[in-house]
Amino acid sequence: MADQMAAPLLSMYNSSSPIKTPTLDRLAKDGVVFESAYCNSPLCAPSRFSLVTGQLPSKIGGYDNASNLGSDIPTYAHYLRREGYHTALAGKMHFCGPDQLHGFEQRLTTDIYPGDYGWTVNWDEPEVRPDWFHNMSSVLEAGPVVRTNQLDYDDDVIHKSSQYLYDHVRHRTNQPFCLTVSMTHPHDPYAMTKEYWDVYEDVEIPLPKTPTIPHEQQDPHSQRLLKVIDLYGKEMPEENVRAARRAYFAACTYVDAQVEKLLRTLNNCGLSDDTIVIFTADHGDMLGERGLWYKMNWYEMSARVPMVVYAPSRYEPKRVKENVSTMDLLPTFVAMSGSAVQQSLPLDGVSLMPYIADPVGIRTDTVLGEYMGEGTLSPLVMIRRGRWKFIYSPIDPPQLFDIVDDPAERVNLAAVRTIELPSPPSSRDPNTSFSYYANSPSVTTLTPRTQLDPYFSKVLNPPSPPRSPSLHHDTTNSGSNNTSASFKDISAQSILADFLKEATTRWDFKAITEDVLESQRRRRLVHDALMQGRVTTWEYVPPYEASNMYIRNQGMGGLDNAEWTSRWPRQPKAQLPGVSAGGQYF
Repeated sequence: MADQMAAPLLSMYNSSSPIKTPTLDRLAKDGVVFESAYCNSPLCAPSRFSLVTGQLPSKIGGYDNASNLGSDIPTYAHYLRREGYHTALAGKMHFCGPDQLHGFEQRLTTDIYPGDYGWTVNWDEPEVRPDWFHNMSSVLEAGPVVRTNQLDYDDDVIHKSSQYLYDHVRHRTNQPFCLTVSMTHPHDPYAMTKEYWDVYEDVEIPLPKTPTIPHEQQDPHSQRLLKVIDLYGKEMPEENVRAARRAYFAACTYVDAQVEKLLRTLNNCGLSDDTIVIFTADHGDMLGERGLWYKMNWYEMSARVPMVVYAPSRYEPKRVKENVSTMDLLPTFVAMSGSAVQQSLPLDGVSLMPYIADPVGIRTDTVLGEYMGEGTLSPLVMIRRGRWKFIYSPIDPPQLFDIVDDPAERVNLAAVRTIELPSPPSSRDPNTSFSYYANSPSVTTLTPRTQLDPYFSKVLNPPSPPRSPSLHHDTTNSGSNNTSASFKDISAQSILADFLKEATTRWDFKAITEDVLESQRRRRLVHDALMQGRVTTWEYVPPYEASNMYIRNQGMGGLDNAEWTSRWPRQPKAQLPGVSAGGQYF
C-alpha cells in the first residue's frame, strides 16, 4: 500500500506517463486492474479507517487525522484472524488512541505519525492555522536528498516485512497469513535520494495539465484549502512545481522498487504461487493541478487511487471499468478467504469478487465518499456513479462532472443549474426512499428502511442500489465510454436534482456536523489534559525480544538445531559416518 499515490499519473492508467514503475506495470499486465477505484475520504486516517473496516467515516467516527477508531469495530484483520490467518501490519495506518492493533496479531513497526489527538481539526476556530497543517515548504524545498524521515521509515517497513516472510515460511508453514505493508511514500515532502532522482535526469517533467485557476475563481472548498496550505493569494514558481513533481515521480519509482523487493522475497520463500497480492493507496495528490496541492478534495488526482489484484494462478488478467472503492476491500478479503461477513453488522463496502472472478454478485458501480477534515466546516460528500461525479456540502454550491467527456473536471454541470437547491433536512425521515428510474433493470422493490442503507449490507441477498442518476437506462453500460443518444433525454438538471435528493436523504448533514464538533471538542480537551504532568504516549512500540533471537542457550536446543531451524530452505540433517561420542555407530 502506498500513501498519496495518484492513479491518473501512473503508467498502468496513462500510457503517456513519464513515471517509471516497471514492477507495478507487470502486476497490472498480469492482474486485475480497477480503472476507476477511489478512496472514501481524501485524507490519510479517515481513508484508512474506511479501508480496514468497510464503513464510511461518519459511521465510525473517522473524521480527521486524529480520530479514534473504536476497538469494537471489526476490521479485516479481525475477520481473517478469526478464520485462522496470522495477521500482521508493517508501516503506517494512522491509528490514534490506545488501541494500535485493531485486530492485527502482530505489528512490525511503529507508525510514522503521532498516535495521540494532537492533530484534531477545530471547526470552532476555522481561521486559525495550527503548526501541523500542510504548508508549501514541501514544494519550495523539493529536490534530491541523502536521507529523510520518510526514507528511514519505509526502509524499515520493507526490511521488517521481508523478515516477516522469512519467519513465516520457517516457523508458520501451515498457517495462512495476511501481511499489510503500508509505505509512506510518495507522500510529501517531495524529497528523494539521488539514485531515484537521477532516473528522471533526461525526462521532460510535465507541468499540470490544468493550469492554476485564479484563486478568486476557485470553488469555495478549494479556496479554503488554499488558505489551509498557506497558498491563497500567492504564486508558486514554475521551477518549484517541476522539482516537486520530479521528486514525486522519483518517489513512485522508489515505491515500485520496494514492491519488487517484497515480490522477490515471496518468490525466494516459495510463497508466490499461493499468495494474493493487492496494491492500492489511501488517496492521491493534486500535485499542482488547478493550482492545488496534496489532497483533501474530491477531484480525480486527489481521490482516485491505484488498485490491482495480482494472483495469475487464480484470476485471469482483466481491466474493470466500473467504479469501486477501497472500502470494498474488507468484504473482498473475507470472500477470498472462503468466509463471509457477518450480515447483522454494519458494512458499507461490497465484495469485488464479482469483478475479479465470480460472475454472480452485486456490481454497484457506485462509490460514496465523505470528507470532514481541515478546510471545511460541514461534511463534503461525493457520489461517483457511472460517468458522473457529484460533490456536495450544505455550505457550498454543488458540483457535477461528466468524467467520461470531461476527465479533467473543467466543466461543472451544476454551475448552470436552474433548479432550486433543497434545504438539508434537520433530521432524516426514516420513511423517505431514494428516487430512481422506474424502468431501470436494477430496480427491486425494497422497504424504505432498507433503502436508507447505502449498500443494503443488512440484507442477506442485497440487490443493486437504486441508480438515481444514470446516463443510460441500461445501467450495465453506465461506466463505459459509449455515448448514447439517451444522453439527450436526460438533462444535467434532472441528474443534478436526483443526486441532490439522494444526498440529502442518504446523509443527515446536521447530525453529522454536530457529531464532528462534539468529537473534536472531546479530543481537544483530552489531548490538552494528557499533555500535562507525566505524559503516557500511545505510540506503538514493537517488542524486541532479543532473548529469543539468533543463538541463545534457552529454548533453542543445541547449536546445530538453532542453526538448522533458522535456515531456509532446510536441508536434511547430515552427519559423517563413524563412532559417536557415546560409542554408537550410525
